[in-house]
Amino acid sequence: MITMKEWMELVGYRITEGSDYGWQCYGHDAYQLDSWNGDHDGHSFTILFDTKTQVVYEVQAHDYLHQRAYRMVNEDFRKKMKKEAKRRGGDKNMAWDDVDYVDLDVDDDFIQKCLAIAAGEDYDTRVSMPVNFTDEELLTYMKMAHERDMTFNEFVEDALRQAIKEVEAGRLTKEDAHKWLEEQEEIK
Repeated sequence: MITMKEWMELVGYRITEGSDYGWQCYGHDAYQLDSWNGDHDGHSFTILFDTKTQVVYEVQAHDYLHQRAYRMVNEDFRKKMKKEAKRRGGDKNMAWDDVDYVDLDVDDDFIQKCLAIAAGEDYDTRVSMPVNFTDEELLTYMKMAHERDMTFNEFVEDALRQAIKEVEAGRLTKEDAHKWLEEQEEIK
């Protein structure tokens, strides 16, 4: 998860607003800081954190020019946030108007998007996904990618696209994935 220091460096230590966070999912000491560049077609960045422990709950990047919003939610608090959103009947995925948040899982992905947004540069709108392979799996997959005359990244992207198609077609479920993960843990 992005740290307070990393976020402050991303925004150049420029804070434009701050307030108590109105929801209870992050506790009574949750506070929100914003850094807006002052342009309605510009950008703003937000951090939600605990004023006592400095735990970062959530960071957000808002690209108003391209109508895009990115967010990272601390893994330890995702369920609480979603549970409160459901209880309130609100859509926690909506950033503004018809723009939904794209949730990110990789710190560097968030940082790179923020840097590009702040600089007014084009950036990769794809989402980075963390993947973990054993050395043996990595070697096997690299060989398979080589046999198909593609890069390892292209190979992984293709595999993820195929898995998504299987889920969308109803041939692969969350339960299947959880079962497979449990089997992998037993093997280790």
